[in-house]
Amino acid sequence: MLDKIALVLIIIGALNWGAIGIFQFDIVAWLFGGQGAMFSRVIYTLVALAGVWAISLLFHDSSRREIHE
Repeated sequence: MLDKIALVLIIIGALNWGAIGIFQFDIVAWLFGGQGAMFSRVIYTLVALAGVWAISLLFHDSSRREIHE
């Protein structure tokens, strides 16, 4: 579940960075009151933490799954 939440946050971050790169428009800042607004900073921090979490997924062995009965 945590992997899926991290993935959603990473996608949000990627789309925001794409908008900044292509259109020079920060969607998160626009939605939540600027880059310095508290809620925008929370979103940026959550996206960063999701990125750090995703580093662990690079080393996760997905070919070996445990079967829970």
